[in-house]
Amino acid sequence: MRLHHIALCVPSIAPAVKWYVETLKANIAFQDDTWALLDIENTSIALVLPSQHPPHLAFESREAEKYGDLTTHRDGTASVYVQDPFGNTIEFLKLDADGVTP
Repeated sequence: MRLHHIALCVPSIAPAVKWYVETLKANIAFQDDTWALLDIENTSIALVLPSQHPPHLAFESREAEKYGDLTTHRDGTASVYVQDPFGNTIEFLKLDADGVTP
């Protein structure tokens, strides 16, 4: 398994994206009104609205379905969210046959 992204809740996407781009020199991989995915060196940060997604850690997994039923997202990825025993949310993203997240 490999860390895919860390999701942080923010009250508004555009100003948060601006801050991360200016402060951390992030590159915007995706952005709309409800979430953004930013690439920063060797990882990614997802900026999400609290009403849309919980803050979480996301890992790529060839066996994501073993953690629960996968849901397909609008960006083409499929994943499942689970709670660890301590109340943290973990997302398992399904890798395709080539070991890539779609």
